[in-house]
Amino acid sequence: MIIILKKNAEEKKVEEFIENWKKRGFGIHLSKGENTTIVGLLGDTSSLDANAICANEVVDVVQRVSAPYKMASRKFHPEDTIVSVGTDQPGVKGSTFGKKSIGIIAGPCSVETEEQVVEIAKAVKKAGARFLRGGAFKPRTSPYSFQGLGKKGLDFLVTAKKETGLPIVTELMDIRQLKYFDDVDLIQIGARNMQNFDLLKEMGKVKKPILLKRGMSATVKELLMSAEYIMASGNENVILCERGIRTFDNYTRNCMDISIIPYLKKESHLPIIIDPSHASGLRWMVPTLAKAAVAAGADGLIIEVHNNPEKALCDGEQSLRPEEFADLMKVLPKYAALDGRTC
Repeated sequence: MIIILKKNAEEKKVEEFIENWKKRGFGIHLSKGENTTIVGLLGDTSSLDANAICANEVVDVVQRVSAPYKMASRKFHPEDTIVSVGTDQPGVKGSTFGKKSIGIIAGPCSVETEEQVVEIAKAVKKAGARFLRGGAFKPRTSPYSFQGLGKKGLDFLVTAKKETGLPIVTELMDIRQLKYFDDVDLIQIGARNMQNFDLLKEMGKVKKPILLKRGMSATVKELLMSAEYIMASGNENVILCERGIRTFDNYTRNCMDISIIPYLKKESHLPIIIDPSHASGLRWMVPTLAKAAVAAGADGLIIEVHNNPEKALCDGEQSLRPEEFADLMKVLPKYAALDGRTC
């Protein structure tokens, strides 16, 4: 249930109104816009009388929210959420996702050596990327495939961060790995863990932004419900990521659902970014899908870049070479400018 307060409501009476709901056991989500203040009631509101609530002198309108996700809903939070990553650290040039800023994340699928990740980090920064991605812990379909370097891989990412000032984006697979993530700026929860609800609850306690990838067979509603787990547990800095879903066809690795961008822009206030690398699985398709995503209104991209894709230990066939990434970054601003945004 959302309660829209009157514009000129007395501050003291508003505070008393909110405190009363807290005493009754309801969670409160307060959203203050330029012209509207919204109180979101979290909990079982089915027995509440909307007319009785409207009788309070500070209340303007009462609306019931039918969607099962509340905090992720635009009705609870009409203004776009802007998520800052790495902006509070000295020596790190962080940036944001949301509104007029398109965040570009780039780097290798897997961290292989210190030299490799530093070289790629320098190349993608020069081309205009604002964040460095790289997998240290890798979920793989086969137990015999390269599983990542683990903590050593994180150490290499930190070295690259110090060399370039790019904030780090990397995947957390298990809460036991969190002790190694102090220097990670944006924690990625991968497609396979999108409905690992115990892990999502723990991410709600973390004071870092979370990049939540859509599961390979997950509906949009399920993606938003997973975001709700994180937000309801205390962390509202969530970025959604479309990385392609599994369909009946297999001409690409996955099927990129570009329609999710306008839908989520209407349904949710959270930033939405696109992963064209995993969506296609094919290097030559990545630039086209990236341009389409930006033109459709995506708040960012996460793109795999490798300095020697043919010898990559993971997903080389979908990784751009540094020069290919640089070429893409030269044309993306044209697509961002379609609705007055910048890359």
